[in-house]
Amino acid sequence: LLDIGTGTGYFPGYMKKKGFNVFGVEIDPKASEAASNKFGFNVYSPAEFLAGGVPGKFDIITLWHVLEHLDDFDLYLKKMLEQLEKDGTLVIALPNCSAFDARFYKEFWAGYDVPRHLWHFTPSTLKLVAEKHGLTVKKMKRLPLDPFYNAMLSEKYRGNKLYMFAGLIIGKLAYLESLLSLKKSSSVVYFLQR
Repeated sequence: LLDIGTGTGYFPGYMKKKGFNVFGVEIDPKASEAASNKFGFNVYSPAEFLAGGVPGKFDIITLWHVLEHLDDFDLYLKKMLEQLEKDGTLVIALPNCSAFDARFYKEFWAGYDVPRHLWHFTPSTLKLVAEKHGLTVKKMKRLPLDPFYNAMLSEKYRGNKLYMFAGLIIGKLAYLESLLSLKKSSSVVYFLQR
């Protein structure tokens, strides 16, 4: 498993305990060192990854809320496909700017996270990106806690002192809408294959 945007390594560390041979890619040197020291796997810089410095092919490549941060996501996707096994799975989690909470909060929606989020996706636009790279969306899942987190943070951005209470209410509405349509989830996890 290759985890892009490893941070301090808790997800790949958990997967290592489950028996996976894991590697990470992380831009922050301190986070890379912490992940490597705590969980005992190799973490590479984005420059090393793009230059082909991560050895081998991978059954699974994961990006948990990372693709929207990449200045040239097409370049990264090309490199990921070079390192993904033929029958491998690319797992990408993204905020969904067509979600109820995005429509409700508009410019205050926490999922926009400007300027850190350079790109904004919906299930339809992610499908187009996938197809451009010869990938198919095989499955989608919701991240059930994200509407609550996004709503609370969005309420805080609006200056609401009762942001936790209001966020729980709007988060619940957003979650309920996602039960009616997965494509309206606050965050969506996409499972892509060739």
